[in-house]
Amino acid sequence: MAAGRRMRMISARGCVFLAVLCTFSAGTCDEQVPLMLWTSEGSGLPSQAVPAAGHIVGISQLSSYLETALGSAPRNVLLFLQDKMSIEDFTMYGGAFGNKQDSAFPNLEDALLSSPSPLVLPAVAWPASSAVIGQLQDQLDTSPLYMEPETLSHLRLNASTPALLVFRLPYSTGSDLMSAKEVLNENDEVIGQVMSIMKSQSVPYTAVYTAMRPSREVSSSLSMDMEAGVGGGRSLLQYGDRKRERDRQRERERGENQVKEKTGVYPPVEFKEGGAGCIMLWAENLTVSVLRGGRWERHDLTALTFGEGVTPRLQGSLCNQSHSSLVLNYENILGHRSFKLVFAMSQRHYKVSARGWFTLDAVEIEYDGQKATFNGSRSVYAPAEYSYRCQTVTNFRYPVLVPRTSKDPANQWRVSFTDFQIQGFNVAGGEFSYASDCAGFFSPGIWMGLLTSLLMLVVLTYGLHMIMQLHTMDRFDDPKGPAISVPQTD
Repeated sequence: MAAGRRMRMISARGCVFLAVLCTFSAGTCDEQVPLMLWTSEGSGLPSQAVPAAGHIVGISQLSSYLETALGSAPRNVLLFLQDKMSIEDFTMYGGAFGNKQDSAFPNLEDALLSSPSPLVLPAVAWPASSAVIGQLQDQLDTSPLYMEPETLSHLRLNASTPALLVFRLPYSTGSDLMSAKEVLNENDEVIGQVMSIMKSQSVPYTAVYTAMRPSREVSSSLSMDMEAGVGGGRSLLQYGDRKRERDRQRERERGENQVKEKTGVYPPVEFKEGGAGCIMLWAENLTVSVLRGGRWERHDLTALTFGEGVTPRLQGSLCNQSHSSLVLNYENILGHRSFKLVFAMSQRHYKVSARGWFTLDAVEIEYDGQKATFNGSRSVYAPAEYSYRCQTVTNFRYPVLVPRTSKDPANQWRVSFTDFQIQGFNVAGGEFSYASDCAGFFSPGIWMGLLTSLLMLVVLTYGLHMIMQLHTMDRFDDPKGPAISVPQTD
């Protein structure tokens, strides 16, 4: 048993060195995040083959790992989802070179040591890691519950009923309020606090620790130097091919920007039913990308949708009192002869708010008989008589749109809408109604300014009050008269 525990200790502590090996063998880690999965004491994971150093785990392979793990592991899943994380965070702050006292992850290391068979994936493609909530939700057949450690102690879990508890963890680069190590150390304390609560309730669990996107990006020149040191001349040839591809991409983007400068401010797309407008759409930029051969191929649809002399084809669009759908038809986009971008919306009356609301139920990409569906109903909504506006609507960076399922073709696509505004109901006069913005008025910065101003006002008021309470003496000592005597005895 002691020998087995020593082997587990070597395996758990060796995950950091495996990450380092992945870093130098893969060349670049700007598109990868690590993922760690472990179970509570007394529960084990089925044996799974760890990917070779340098291998990047994609969406389908990650789904297979999770499906195999959850087949026999506890169904109470704790997902610690950090905003950003990269392998370099463990090599810099994890005490990877023997200085364990300076590690920022003591609770995480203890969890990996106590787990019978932890699973460590050093390099997961970050589109796959950002979709891990949807994958766990599909496999557990339950909705995620966003929690804080303080509220977890009041929740009673059942080992026989699956639960998906999500704990969002921040990340900082050290340029603003806190250094990255301090933030990671606090995140580790949150992990330790959650596991202590679960242990006190005697509920077996499965824990997953990963991030939405990488925290560091490796520059192209550094990538070339690393690949040249590892792969030699062949890597230099590959770098030359990549450089030519980047040059072509810059030329395409320059041409697209010139088209935008010529068109200037363009009117929105409007769909009319029976001569009356019922759907309006406007965006400064409409972009779609598809994953092919490990790289994202991008196409800008803005010049084909908006601008003077541009008449988008809206065949298939419809609108009524409860549902509306705007269909943008294109041809020869990213190698697909037929290509459609569909915005499906609906409106309902809610008794709680005593008013109607419309939601963007789905954004669909239809191409050559296939369909990729993004769900937007959780984030894109507005009062029925308003329009909806947001500076950025994407499915990959601060995602507002999410793939409908983990196996949906949408996992291979990216959509990005900049300065996006849409209205699916109650359009009048060919103009947008009052816009309901996705950004709330009271942002954290505004709250901080208000509280600081209130504190300064309280201090100023107190100071003025103290000054007003000062009184001059009503009697003074006359040097020519008798001195004032104060008796020293009773």
